[in-house]
Amino acid sequence: MSQIAFWGAVELGLVYAFVAVGVFLAFRVLDFPDLTVDGSFPLGAAVTAVLIIAGVNPWLAAAVAMAAGAAAGIATAILNVRFKILNLLASILTMIALFSVNLRVMGKPNVALINADTMLSPFYGLGLRDFYVRPLFVGVLVLVAVVLVWRFLESDAGLAMRATGANARMARAQGVDTSRQIYLGMAISNALVALAGALFAQTNGFADVTSGVGTIVVGLAAVIIGETLLGARGTLIALVGCVLGSILYRIAIQVALSTDTLGLQASDLNFVTAVLVTVALVLPRLRRGGAA
Repeated sequence: MSQIAFWGAVELGLVYAFVAVGVFLAFRVLDFPDLTVDGSFPLGAAVTAVLIIAGVNPWLAAAVAMAAGAAAGIATAILNVRFKILNLLASILTMIALFSVNLRVMGKPNVALINADTMLSPFYGLGLRDFYVRPLFVGVLVLVAVVLVWRFLESDAGLAMRATGANARMARAQGVDTSRQIYLGMAISNALVALAGALFAQTNGFADVTSGVGTIVVGLAAVIIGETLLGARGTLIALVGCVLGSILYRIAIQVALSTDTLGLQASDLNFVTAVLVTVALVLPRLRRGGAA
């Protein structure tokens, strides 16, 4: 694997680290199986691309994308909390609706950002090669996001959210508004996923309506890999595990597709993804079996 391919995998892993953290909030903290991310990821990319083409500041475009992602998460929460639709079904309904929304936002299936100014534009030409600039820039944003989410989860509001996911009935008995916590958690989760979509569009130079397919699988794989490697040792370690799992997942895929002896091609990406996720799911069970 070449140096450019390696750093490209690290860059993509860091972008999807936001997805992993968002999935962690929904699945592990709130215990809310959320497939909305397959729609909120391309939503973030679509909103960002359209606004940048229209001349909006890229940072502001990313902020608007996060707001759009938060709205998508709240829509899923409303279907679940207000209308009592099963959480998994509610997220599927929102995901399906977002496909049409994303097409409406972009006006076509694909929007290119060639020669457009992005969040990274000021950092090019500073003496570092481009394939170093992108992962360093995204890495700093990931670090900030991890710290902010960690501090939130350690706050009173975060503890209330964690209590809601652990035992909603007990949380309500302690005076926690569990409905509000679901709204808030889903908004934060999908805002982070939309930010990943915004960064994906700006680092790769395009937004595509199909870019969200399989996003939930990538996020879950990253969370599971992180938990397998680092274990459950606290909130901060869990968040770091999400980031590490996302990077290792992308590097593993790149290695598999770059190894000539395996005979894999780019068309085998879904197969490689399925194998890696299966391994990540099986390893913890094998460890427990060995310990027993």
